[in-house]
Amino acid sequence: MLSTGLPQGSVPKLERPGPLRDRVYGALLELITTRALQPGQHLVESELAGHLGVSRQPVREALQRLNTEGWVDLRPAQGAFVHEPTDEEADQLLTVRTLLEAEAARLAAANAGSAGVAALEELCAQGERAVAADDVDGAVALNARLHAKVMELAGNAVLAELAAQVDRRVRWYYTPIARQRGRQSWIEHRELIAAIADRDQRRATELMREHTEHTRTSYHARQRG
Repeated sequence: MLSTGLPQGSVPKLERPGPLRDRVYGALLELITTRALQPGQHLVESELAGHLGVSRQPVREALQRLNTEGWVDLRPAQGAFVHEPTDEEADQLLTVRTLLEAEAARLAAANAGSAGVAALEELCAQGERAVAADDVDGAVALNARLHAKVMELAGNAVLAELAAQVDRRVRWYYTPIARQRGRQSWIEHRELIAAIADRDQRRATELMREHTEHTRTSYHARQRG
């Protein structure tokens, strides 16, 4: 176990192309999104620099950018800390997600062909296997991929761009409840895929709205627990 609380093997390898500060930013954002770095955790520049194999300057620049975007809180005389989302922040984000994804489901039901449906079914099967194996990280990643595929099948570039802006935060909120949602989440995915395959726009919209609402209520229930 590293001194910052990162599990061994969780620190991503930095890809060489691109400015160093951007690569450090991407690595830290991934660690926060996956909760390898937990909300409220103190972020020590020197330790993060050592783990990532860089100097403190790009780490400092990355933390400043993450602070601007709301992922990190910079506190005077205390340092940097992973942001702890409030219930209101989570509620607003997940409510917007419901609106975007419900419309994506409707459009996917109108536009998806057999190849698109088959791709959704394969992702769902992989997600079910991840849940059966208690692979939480895998289930979270596959959940994100399935929802991204629905968005792709919707065929609306503006909608997809808006959804991409909230995708990482959705993953951030979903990760701690992924095991709790477990198999039920993938049962809901199966029902959604069936509605898309049947080209039932109304049903697909209702199912996606219910599905995302379950995630929102599960998140709040966990926070209160």
